[in-house]
Amino acid sequence: MFAGKSIFEILSLGGWTLYLLLTISVVSVSVIILKIIEFSRKSNVDVEELLKRAKKTIEHKSNINVLIGYCLLLDCPVSNTVAAGLKRYAEVGNSNIEQAMKRTIANEVVKLERYTTILATIGAVSVYIGLFGTVLGIIRSFHDISLAGSGGISVVIGGVSESLIATAAGLCVAIPAVVAFNFFSRSIDKFVVEMEYVISALKEIIEGIKN
Repeated sequence: MFAGKSIFEILSLGGWTLYLLLTISVVSVSVIILKIIEFSRKSNVDVEELLKRAKKTIEHKSNINVLIGYCLLLDCPVSNTVAAGLKRYAEVGNSNIEQAMKRTIANEVVKLERYTTILATIGAVSVYIGLFGTVLGIIRSFHDISLAGSGGISVVIGGVSESLIATAAGLCVAIPAVVAFNFFSRSIDKFVVEMEYVISALKEIIEGIKN
């Protein structure tokens, strides 16, 4: 059916909805690549090693600002959470660090969720945009038959099959967006678990040294 047709000719079969879906797909792919790079960088931290350095610094009463600077330099959810706890400990001088670290977790979650709602929206609406394009294509096919005053099942099937490309395109855009959104949501949950873990671990380190 599409043999010998260029990409622009195929797009024209689905009408303007295909051009819209093509634009949306570019946005979706861009967001997916951006978040993959971001999450890969932010997950490249050895949590246990970071906690060991924190324990060693506190035990030996070393310059805690050096470790805080190192954590901020890593600029990942876990290290920023540890930095918030260490900064609070250095300023107040007690184990009341949980509140500061929880505030950091809230801020980090907002950063991690940035742009992911775009994927959720694309996954939700792309299928409907494709279906809308298909409906328009079918209406156009029947309209052409009525103007010609003749037609048959072969003419109708040909027009319908060509217009269904819009539905197929909608699915091709929606499925990767939904899969990526679910993957990123799970990754964010993992980041949250790690950040909550370092709250407990750092509190134990400080309380153990204090006692």
